[in-house]
Amino acid sequence: MALLCFSFVAAAASVDGKWTAEVPGRNGTQTQTFTFKSSGDKVEGSQTTQRGDTPITDGKLAGDTLTFTIVRNFNGNEFKSTYTGKVKDDSIDFTVDNGRGNPVTFTAKKGS
Repeated sequence: MALLCFSFVAAAASVDGKWTAEVPGRNGTQTQTFTFKSSGDKVEGSQTTQRGDTPITDGKLAGDTLTFTIVRNFNGNEFKSTYTGKVKDDSIDFTVDNGRGNPVTFTAKKGS
C-alpha cells in the first residue's frame, strides 16, 4: 500500500510548461520565467530574465523535488546557481544557492 501511495505522489508532480516568478536580488525584484520539459526524471529548459535566455543543466525531477543548475559568464567569470524546488499543483517553491552563502527563496507560478 505504501508503495502505491509513493508512486502516486511521484507521478503527481509535473513541471512541463512556463513558470513565472518575482525573484528578490541585490538590485531589487526581477521577473524571471522558467520553461521546463520533462521526460522521466530528466528535465530540460531555460530561464528567461531581462538579460535573455539561459539553458538549465543537470535538471532532475524526483517525486515533487526539482533540481537544476544555471551557469552564467560575466566578464570572463563563471557563476553557478543551484536551484532546488518543491513542486505543487500550480507553484514551485524554490531555493537558489548562488555560492555566496545567502540562499534566496521565491515561488514560481504556473503560466498559461
